[in-house]
Amino acid sequence: MKGTSRILAVAGSLAIVLAACSGGGASNAPSAAGSSQPPAASSGGNASPGTGAKPYIPVISKGFQHQFWQAVKSGAEKAATELGAEITFEGPASESEVDKQIEMLQAALDKKPAAICFAALDSKAAIPLLQKAKDANIPVVGFDSGVDSDIPVTTAATDNIAAAGEAAKKMAEIIGDAGEVAIVAHDQTSRTGIDRVKGFTDEITANHPNITIVDTQYGGGDQLKSTDLTKAIIQAHPNLKGVFGANEGSAIGVLNGVKESGSEGKVTVIGYDSGKQQMDAIRAGTEAGAITQDPIGIGYKCVESALKAINGETLPKTIDTGFHYYDKTNIDNPDIKALLYE
Repeated sequence: MKGTSRILAVAGSLAIVLAACSGGGASNAPSAAGSSQPPAASSGGNASPGTGAKPYIPVISKGFQHQFWQAVKSGAEKAATELGAEITFEGPASESEVDKQIEMLQAALDKKPAAICFAALDSKAAIPLLQKAKDANIPVVGFDSGVDSDIPVTTAATDNIAAAGEAAKKMAEIIGDAGEVAIVAHDQTSRTGIDRVKGFTDEITANHPNITIVDTQYGGGDQLKSTDLTKAIIQAHPNLKGVFGANEGSAIGVLNGVKESGSEGKVTVIGYDSGKQQMDAIRAGTEAGAITQDPIGIGYKCVESALKAINGETLPKTIDTGFHYYDKTNIDNPDIKALLYE
């Protein structure tokens, strides 16, 4: 009997230990690099692979190489914390790596998320996978760069055509509404690349007949490549009066190309977004000004919209997150300063 009692006592203790180890608390295992870890909250949709408690929303950006994307990430993490979601934030190393981004999108779909936030490098290449998401009832929210499709339930982005048109107006004003100008853009496959070139070109063509766009080049948002392209444009067009750099990397390349060509003070530079080098150049007068978006707002709105879609709310087709033109006269104004990043 003593032996039997001892066995029963050990078995009872073991049962208690096992029950404690497998209790109903959610796991706090860390998620993928770049993700936020907001407080647990009860929400609809598919739970995160990490916690099983909050809706999991992968946020797939166009890249990581510019501070713009880190600002978008900050906004997305803020929304996740405040609204109760778990996100991961990732993007390819370069904005030319379309295939890598498609792989990331496929990997995100394999995790059966509650929704997906996606900024397309190629507005057409991602459509087959986005259709898979739609077929699986996974809402897709576009951000920054839309998709040539009706699949996204909404897109949180700047009106890039209007913003680039404003850059063209400022360029025309500065160069006396006459002369040769050029564009250095990041790509001709993403919605932002297409729309910013179109916005600048359409404004010049429609309203500034004495200005000629002599060249449009694409540097993939890479500073070094954009520098070389700018130098080649200046060499080919010695009377060039201005260059529009259509994103952060392009604008920095344009600044470097103008400097290395000995054309500072001769060629007007207008950029896009911010970053320390552009901000320093604007304060120094070597860059006339730039268009700023609201990258934190873009990140916040895409996650907020994804949660609304998960909960069955109707969303507008686009969410205009706004833009401003800034130069050395207003760069330190509170309303502008809040939108800039270094």
